[in-house]
Amino acid sequence: MRFRHPDGSVVHLAYCTNVHPAENLEGVRAQLRDHCEPVRKRLGRDRLGIGLWLARDAARTLINDPAQLRSLRAELDHRGLEVVTLNGFPYEGFGAEEVKYRVYKPDWTDPERLAHTTDLARLLATLLPDDVTDGTISTLPLAWRTPYTGDPEAARTALAALTTLGERLDALAELTGKSIRIGLEPEPGCTVETTADAIAPLTAIGHPRIGVCVDTCHLATSFEDPGTALDALTAAGIPTVKAQLSAALHAEHPHLPEVRTALAAFAEPRFLHQTRVATAAGLRGTDDLDEAVSGETLPDSAPWRAHFHVPLHAPPAPPLTSTLPVLRSTLTRLVGGAQPLTRHLEVETYTWQALPVELRPRTRAQLADGIAAELTLARDLLVDLGLKELP
Repeated sequence: MRFRHPDGSVVHLAYCTNVHPAENLEGVRAQLRDHCEPVRKRLGRDRLGIGLWLARDAARTLINDPAQLRSLRAELDHRGLEVVTLNGFPYEGFGAEEVKYRVYKPDWTDPERLAHTTDLARLLATLLPDDVTDGTISTLPLAWRTPYTGDPEAARTALAALTTLGERLDALAELTGKSIRIGLEPEPGCTVETTADAIAPLTAIGHPRIGVCVDTCHLATSFEDPGTALDALTAAGIPTVKAQLSAALHAEHPHLPEVRTALAAFAEPRFLHQTRVATAAGLRGTDDLDEAVSGETLPDSAPWRAHFHVPLHAPPAPPLTSTLPVLRSTLTRLVGGAQPLTRHLEVETYTWQALPVELRPRTRAQLADGIAAELTLARDLLVDLGLKELP
C-alpha cells in the first residue's frame, strides 16, 4: 500500500510474511497464493506491499537461479503484490515448533550472516518495483547479548562485517541503480537492546546505508519514549531506514493473581517473550515470560511489558492491554512531521499461531481477515496523520 506524504514523497506500508512459515522457494510461492493475494483482495486493493521473509534455502535458490528470480518477480506482479522491504532477521527455521534463542543465529560475528544479508540485498534490488529505487532490509542487532557482551573481538568482528556490507551496498547501487539500506533492529536481550544502544556502533561504522529498524513492540517493551528515541537517532545522524508496526503485551498490575494468570496464557514454547519492568534503578527483565510469571524474579509494583507481538486491531482482554498507544506516538513522530523520518512501514505480527488457543485463527480465511484488519488500522492511522492513500 502506498501513501502520499504532505511533502510529496511516497510512504510504503506492507505486512511481513514471516507470519507464514516457509523455508524454501516453493513455500514462498505458496505464501503468495494462499495468504498474500487473499489479504490484498480483502482490502479491495489492486496492489499490496509485503515485507518478504526469505529463509536461507529460498534465498540461495534465487541467487543460484536467475530464471527463478525472474519468475518470482513476475508472480508478484501477477498477484498484485510488491516488495520494497525484506525481513532479514530470521535466518531459517522461523516456523519451527521451538524458535526461542535460535533466531539470533547466525549473528554478525559469523561470516554466514554477512553472506546471507548480501544475498538478500542483491535479490531485493531485482524484486523492487520498476518505479522504486530504494529498498530496505531489517536485520539482527549484532547478536544476542551472550557470549557477545564483554568480548571486544566479537564486537570488532561484527562491526567489520557491517562495514564490508556497506561497501557491498555501495557497489550494488552503482551496478543496479538501486539503493538498498540495512536497519539493525534493537530487541530486548540483544547486544543492541534499545535505540540508544544502536548509536555507538552505528556511529563507529559511519555508513549512510546502515541504520536502525525501529520495531514499536521492542521500543515499548524496553519502555523507551518514542520522541526521545527518535530525536536521539536524528541528532546522531543515524537513519531510521524502516519501522515495524507492532504492539507488545502490557500488564498494568502484575502483582494481582488474575493478571499473572492472564499473562501465563501467553507464555508459549515457540518464541522468546522477553519481559521488562521499569524501576528507579533502570530496567529489570527476564528472557522469557514464563520466568516472569512463575516466580519473584521481577518487582511487581510497576507495570510489566512482554515482547509478544499482539494483533494491532485486537488487544488482549482485560486485565491485559497492548502498547498500541506507543505505536501511535511513534508513527506520529515518524511520518507526522514536515518530512517522514522513514518511508518504509511494515506490520509485523508473526505470533498469530502462538496466541492463546482461543484467540488463534483456525483457518486461512480467518488469518487473512486478521491481517487485513491490522493493515486497515495502520492505514487509518496514516490517513489521520495527513497522508493520502494512493491507488
